[in-house]
Amino acid sequence: MRRFIDHEFYKFMMVGIVNTGLYYGLYLAGLHIAIFPYIIAHSLAVVISMGASFFLNCYVTYQVKPTWKKLVRFPLTQFVNIFVTFILLFMLVEWFGMNDSIAPIAALFVTVPITFVVTGKVLKTS
Repeated sequence: MRRFIDHEFYKFMMVGIVNTGLYYGLYLAGLHIAIFPYIIAHSLAVVISMGASFFLNCYVTYQVKPTWKKLVRFPLTQFVNIFVTFILLFMLVEWFGMNDSIAPIAALFVTVPITFVVTGKVLKTS
C-alpha cells in the first residue's frame, strides 16, 4: 500500500509541475500575445489549467473515470490549497519573520500533501 501511495504521490507532483507550466504559459500568452489585462489572463489561465489538472489527475494520477460530479467538486481541492497557503504564508511571514519570497516555497511542504489527500478523496469517490 505504501509503495502505491508513493507512486501516486509522485504522479501527483509531476501533474502539478506540468499544470503549473501550463498555467504560466497560458498566463504569459494572454498577457503578451493576446494583450489581455493581467486579471483576465490570470483568470483564463486558472480556469483552463484547472480543467487540465482535473483530467490529468483523473487519468494519470488516480486512474479514475472523470464524471460531471467529480468535475464540479474538483475546484474545492484548489480552494483548500489556496486557504491553507494563505494561512501558512501569514504565519510564516508575520509570526516567524520568514522572508516573503521564500515563505511560499516553505508552505508547499505542507500544502502539497494536504492537496494530494483532498484531491484523492474528491476524485476517488463516485
